[in-house]
Amino acid sequence: MKFRQLGNTGIKVSEVGFGAWQLGNARDWEAMEDNQAIRLVHAALDQDCNFFDTAPNYGGGKSESLLGEALSGRRSEVVINSKFGHHPDNNLDFDSRKIRSSVEGSLRRLKTDYLDSVLLHNPPFEILTGVTDHFDVLESLKNEGKIRAYGASVDSAREMVELIRNTKSQVIEVMFNIFHQEPRTAFTMAAEKNVGLIVKVPLDSGWLSGKYDENSVFTDIRSRWDQDQLRKRAELLPVLKEMVEPGESLVQLALRYILFYQEVSTVIPGNKNLKQLIGNLSASDKRISAEKAEKLEGIWEEKLQANPLEW
Repeated sequence: MKFRQLGNTGIKVSEVGFGAWQLGNARDWEAMEDNQAIRLVHAALDQDCNFFDTAPNYGGGKSESLLGEALSGRRSEVVINSKFGHHPDNNLDFDSRKIRSSVEGSLRRLKTDYLDSVLLHNPPFEILTGVTDHFDVLESLKNEGKIRAYGASVDSAREMVELIRNTKSQVIEVMFNIFHQEPRTAFTMAAEKNVGLIVKVPLDSGWLSGKYDENSVFTDIRSRWDQDQLRKRAELLPVLKEMVEPGESLVQLALRYILFYQEVSTVIPGNKNLKQLIGNLSASDKRISAEKAEKLEGIWEEKLQANPLEW
């Protein structure tokens, strides 16, 4: 496993992290046994993965609780990122007066006395403009030692730019993958300000695993995709599969494309089983060429930039 700096935080993170949305989360994904979840976390640690991304609403708080149990006695080895705004009861509430109690709830579930970073979880755009006191509260929590860094989780370059211009955020989590490349237009600004980038949804919720087609039926959170969205994705897969090297999976190509950008600190694919976990983490073993990265950029620019896919 290779490591990168998380912006100017002084924190070093594994360039492939562990997305914990699926741990204990039968609400959004297929159910996973608690023991299996804990084994996956331990296996990630054994492979030198040190970055774990979670949130209070993942599994109604169970993702954080399972991580807390799995990481017991090993807190000093890991970097934990959690969020604010989506609450364990699945209520969406960005009232800044609730930040402190939300963070304290995360600390209890994770069995720790500090979080390495806390992000506003896809907040309303106006919060990113700095006109509210949300980032003042986060700064206070940082000064108290309850968090080491803060920022926001967003989906677009516009949101990234607003956040960088108007706040002291050191960390941004952003959706970026082969199918959703618009945020990379703000990567240079993030690098200039030394803001660490965490890349979420790197496999387009599993679509870039290559195992689905336009006839696939989803019963989880992916059921939001209509037939047109499935068809558009399916049409692009053969082109991508032609770019996969011998011994490489489409998943690894997708993750290596993201890691091509040095502005990225870590990428956080989800994991359902040990095979997936090992495949994800092994993306750190090799690099793709600049020529291949440019070709993947070109595919997005030609096929998707003017008519973006929904997520």
